[in-house]
Amino acid sequence: MRALSSRTWRGRATAVGHLDALAVVLRPMGYQCVALYAADELPVRPALLWVFAFGPRGHVRVAVGVRAVPGGGWAYYEAGRGRFCPCDDVEGAAELVDRLLKHRMFPATW
Repeated sequence: MRALSSRTWRGRATAVGHLDALAVVLRPMGYQCVALYAADELPVRPALLWVFAFGPRGHVRVAVGVRAVPGGGWAYYEAGRGRFCPCDDVEGAAELVDRLLKHRMFPATW
């Protein structure tokens, strides 16, 4: 477990690349993305992508991060909930984020 944590910290550039790819897929779906990993503005770790959905009754959001996983791969994580999709499936990750935000926006219908 310690090796994964170490690889996550050392692989910040890899994590940022995966988060950028996710943001590119999410923006055309109508979501606003805030990159909390721009080195000049926020050189802190871990890199997080805040994804927002705005509706008539307010907004909902999810914080997405990237961590190393066993086997040499990387996975998207929702901060506080855990891993939800491998990084090599950006479209699948975007679909999961979409479903999660729709559930939060309209809990009685999802």
